[in-house]
Amino acid sequence: MATRNIAIYRDPAVILIDQLKKIYIEGELEPIDTTVWYTKIARKDYQVGMNLTGVGIDDPDVNFYENYYSTSDRNYTSYKNPEVDKLIEQQSAEVDLEKRKKLVWEIEKKLADDAARPILGYNVANTCWTPQLKGLVLQTNSIYNGWRFENVWLDR
Repeated sequence: MATRNIAIYRDPAVILIDQLKKIYIEGELEPIDTTVWYTKIARKDYQVGMNLTGVGIDDPDVNFYENYYSTSDRNYTSYKNPEVDKLIEQQSAEVDLEKRKKLVWEIEKKLADDAARPILGYNVANTCWTPQLKGLVLQTNSIYNGWRFENVWLDR
C-alpha cells in the first residue's frame, strides 16, 4: 500500500491494511517521500495507492471533474467512461436541484459499480471559536463552506 509518508495519508492506509486482513488480503505499508509521491502516481507505479482528495467547495462538480473525468490530470487511475463523462457534464449544467441529485446518484452508482477509484472514507475537519462569538453556523462536512458573517457578532 503506497502512500505519502505523512500522518494524514499513512493513518488511513494502515487502517485499510488492517481491514483487508479480515478478508485474507495481506498488505504492507510503503511510505513514499512527498517529493516523489505524485511522480509515482503519474507513472502508475503502485499496486494499491492511498491518496487523499481535498475539495474547497461542497459540490460534486469539483470531485467528479477532478477525479473521474476522462481527461483530468488528477484522474490517477485513468478511469475512462464516456457515459460517465456525459453524465458529469449533464449534472454540472442542471439547474433543477432534484434532477441534479438524481444525476449525481446515477454517477456515483456507476463509479461504485466500476470500482473507478473507491472512496474509503471521509475526513471531517473541525474548527473552533470563542463563546463570545454568536450566530456562527459551522459546517459538518467542510471547513471551507458556510463562512457567511452577516449574522455573526461578538457578545462582550
